[in-house]
Amino acid sequence: MKKYKTRADVEEKYKWDLTDLFKDDTDFEKSYKKAKKDVAELKKYVGCTKDKDKLLEFLTKDINTIALVERLYIYSYLINDQELGNSKSIDRKNKTSDLYNLYSLNVSFFNPELLKLSTDEYNDLFKDDKLLEFKKSLDDIYRNKEHILDEKSENIISELTNAMNHFEDMSSTMLNSEHDYGDIIIDGEKEKITTTNYRRLMKNEDRNLRKEVREKFTKVIDRYGVSSSQFLNGYVKSSITLSKLHNFKDAWDAKLFGLKLTDKAYSALINVVENSVASLKKYYDVYKKRFKLDNLYQYDLGLDFTSSKKEYSIEEAQELCLEVIKPLGEDYVNHFKKIFENRYIDYAQYPSKCSGGYSFAPLDRDSRILMSYNYDLESISTIIHEGGHNVHHQYVAEENPLEYRGVSSLIAEVASLTNECLLSNYLANNAKDNDTKIAGISNIIDVIISNLFGAVREGKIELDFYNYVNDGNTITKDYMKGLEIESLKKYYGDKVILDELSGLSWIRRSHYYMNYYLFNYTFCISVATNVATKILDGNKDMLDKYLKFLKTGSDIDVLDVFKIIDIDLEDKCVYENAIKYFDSMVNKLNDLI
Repeated sequence: MKKYKTRADVEEKYKWDLTDLFKDDTDFEKSYKKAKKDVAELKKYVGCTKDKDKLLEFLTKDINTIALVERLYIYSYLINDQELGNSKSIDRKNKTSDLYNLYSLNVSFFNPELLKLSTDEYNDLFKDDKLLEFKKSLDDIYRNKEHILDEKSENIISELTNAMNHFEDMSSTMLNSEHDYGDIIIDGEKEKITTTNYRRLMKNEDRNLRKEVREKFTKVIDRYGVSSSQFLNGYVKSSITLSKLHNFKDAWDAKLFGLKLTDKAYSALINVVENSVASLKKYYDVYKKRFKLDNLYQYDLGLDFTSSKKEYSIEEAQELCLEVIKPLGEDYVNHFKKIFENRYIDYAQYPSKCSGGYSFAPLDRDSRILMSYNYDLESISTIIHEGGHNVHHQYVAEENPLEYRGVSSLIAEVASLTNECLLSNYLANNAKDNDTKIAGISNIIDVIISNLFGAVREGKIELDFYNYVNDGNTITKDYMKGLEIESLKKYYGDKVILDELSGLSWIRRSHYYMNYYLFNYTFCISVATNVATKILDGNKDMLDKYLKFLKTGSDIDVLDVFKIIDIDLEDKCVYENAIKYFDSMVNKLNDLI
């Protein structure tokens, strides 16, 4: 496995190419100046709802302006994540963030103005075809009639949010850049513990080493737990306050309204998963059997089920991914090839690079993918996962105008997690050796544990601490630790032993700064297992429906998009099928070992 000390050591072919976003700093600055000019011009459209021609002109100008502003911001975000702590990158990101907020400020007149229209006046806008292309986006605004304030109030909120809401950035910088987690000796060589290599280190077969890594890492974040709880408390209070200012009962009410969902889907999901923890505990019995462990600790849970030390070069990973997705058809494969041919992925890991993996896309360009490649199957899983997001965005961009290219977070993960199911199926059925078959099955088991059991567990924690703050309380380090330990006991039972370092993983959970985003994974993995199973069974009708699903834009409501693939999120059978799929994988794994 090749290791890099700095970004400068990484070969160009393993870095993402961002020149499609902006050719260089000169192009960026030129585009920034244009965007700033365009943003300033948006203010002249005050009163445009009284004139259809003026309104059409505003809507066209608005969508093109936000596309450029968003691309500037995403480019700055990507550059910053390459090397956290770089002052030039931080300045550029802050500059584009300020521009984004200026845009919000300059268009803040529009929603209140549109909502002042009576129902008859609003319907009159669409008596001819002039504004029909924008009708769905305008309808989505108009349904907020009770939740949009007057222009002055919206301006004040926008300014205050820009000035105060940096809790996620502070938490990320502290965890990924400022903390020193110490060093570890592996095979006689010293290696610095970082957020990007932590998961790999926790796979080491040396139990004492795993314990040492966990202790060093966790004790550092524990020392800053008070600060972390203050960051989280500030974010949650901000979310709750904003929702109440906009006439919602609380942040959860605002979330459901935005997704056009009721509590029924969440209740069905949570009830099925919490009543199925026996399936998870059965897996831990298989886990203990595989590793011949009398006692299972949290630092044991990152082990690979196979003893194989097989490494995959990046080129081998690319070839494998293209084989895996063949059941989705030639057109899908060709779209996936673009990811590799155009260098959309930033692979290498090194100190100061942002940890984790993501796919980030502006409206008018294909996404870029950040990851920390470890030359293992988990890294291939990341490529196939984030590549699913990339192809999804490609399809949506090809089939829809700019204003309908946004993909709901409730749908987005279906595209990535379906690919993960395909990966595991491919390895289980095509691998030449038992170890690789086991690796394939254990991979999808890990994905389901993380995205279904884990995300419901942590999503329920999120619901609890939002309610806690909503009731007038303050999030503290001790409160969060207690909340997490209580949750772990429910899901682990007596299968996994907790210790004094348990209950601290909330500190590094970036999703808690994403407004209930964790639940999206739970819905999506459930849908993905339903879809993938049928496609792999040769159901051509489901394949055709799935590709149509991937091409659908935001002009169709989320629940109607799911209907394309015959899914009702309020039907508990969707989640029961996912649990059955998990059980079948655990049984297969048990048979193989």
